[in-house]
Amino acid sequence: MALLLGIDNGLTVTKAVIFDESGRAIAVARRRVPQDMPQPRFVERDMTGLWRATAEAIAEAIAFSARAASEIAGVAATAHGDGVYLLDRDRNPLGPGILSLDSRAGAIADQWNAGTVARDALKVTGQQPHASAPSAILGWIREHQPERFSRIAYILACKDWLRFCLTGTIGTDRTEASTSFTDVRGQDYSLQALRIFGLEALFGALPPVSGPADIVGYVSREAAAVTGLCEGTPVVAGLHDVTASALGIGGHREGTVAIVAGTYSINEVLSRVPKVDPRWFCRNGIDAGTWNNMSISPASAANYDWFLDTLCQDAHQEAARSGMSVHDLLRAEIDHARQRPSGVLFHPFLFGSPYGAQASAAFAGLHGWHGRGDMLRAVLEGIAFNHRIHVESLREGFDVEVARLTGGISRNPAFAQLFADILDMPVTVTETEEAAAWGATLCAGAGAGLFSSPFDDPRDLQALSRVYKPDAARAGDMNERYALFLDMAAAMKPLWPRIETLAERGQA
Repeated sequence: MALLLGIDNGLTVTKAVIFDESGRAIAVARRRVPQDMPQPRFVERDMTGLWRATAEAIAEAIAFSARAASEIAGVAATAHGDGVYLLDRDRNPLGPGILSLDSRAGAIADQWNAGTVARDALKVTGQQPHASAPSAILGWIREHQPERFSRIAYILACKDWLRFCLTGTIGTDRTEASTSFTDVRGQDYSLQALRIFGLEALFGALPPVSGPADIVGYVSREAAAVTGLCEGTPVVAGLHDVTASALGIGGHREGTVAIVAGTYSINEVLSRVPKVDPRWFCRNGIDAGTWNNMSISPASAANYDWFLDTLCQDAHQEAARSGMSVHDLLRAEIDHARQRPSGVLFHPFLFGSPYGAQASAAFAGLHGWHGRGDMLRAVLEGIAFNHRIHVESLREGFDVEVARLTGGISRNPAFAQLFADILDMPVTVTETEEAAAWGATLCAGAGAGLFSSPFDDPRDLQALSRVYKPDAARAGDMNERYALFLDMAAAMKPLWPRIETLAERGQA
């Protein structure tokens, strides 16, 4: 049975997963990739270090598999979307990669959205600019780093950088190409789109576009030497990670909202016609003539991770001593808090929000008798409430019958049930440990001829799925809490800029 390699690079970890052609993951290797935050709002990482970590993960996965690298029939990468990874004319990194958590361009995006740029961008590209969009980041570089801007020869996404390191070829795929500069109806690059942002000088730096399952190169001798892959192994174009995640859980289909509760709050619906609305991005689907409608914000499970890292060090230490999961150790605290009424609410806006770059996170309703469990409960509810903002927008525009949920936190049954109650709709969770990597692997399998298309999933998805149905009483309670969550955000909206001003003056 042939093997396939899926590479999944997130915002903190890069993974290499080897699957057999039945969809069984036989080896997984991970490497943590440090983020650099040299000043507020900057979130970067070293591009060479990212490749080195990914190559190490690939080599380790091959070793773990106890199979020959020659059995790997194809390779595909997926990675975080948005942000930019720039190369100069010699194809060397032009500074660090800028991640999608970076918000240095927030003021530019806000300025554009307050004027005619947003209107024109929505009409042409199917989306309005935001802080981590390539358009806004490149606009910031043009204004603040003109020398760097003048040296830009290639504009890549994260997974395209990894493809370059594997093959030496430059390009992107249909889903990634549509993050800022494609015509929403024609689905190809648009010079008019770049002119809207004053970036027409970069038209020649946009990479060629392929289908996600198209073979775009072969593992080079240099890449083979550091990864353990065989020189000449086919590499396909791959795809944007949120699309890969939806594909991996069977959610890249009409009538289904695919939800990724990860660093970002990702909520997406497939359509056969482009529907443009400021509440979502209308981007290219996997196939030509399809569109992936994404309503997103950087406000999901990263808030939970931050809480654990910042306020639960004792639980981390106990988990290390006992061998238990830190999540299991804290579950009793959360369950105890959920069994009693609570007025504690949390806005999960540590890294961004649906309300713009100036919104910030906050607890409300805290009293001296509340404990960490009450705060954790509020964090989890706040994450789901933020997803609901996006899901409700999509339900107004598309016929959505069911939800499919993925992301590390979704493996907790209590959290999956919380989603069903807050969304007041059935939520399906599939036993797919590495959804994004598997979505990329489906593309690699199609390119290698093992599958008829990326949608030819060999697994029995029904057997792998569990459906969580909303509880009527809890759904009613969550509706009331959600309404207050929204009212609080509306009340805070004029105050967030004042808080931001204090922070900028060093008084916060």
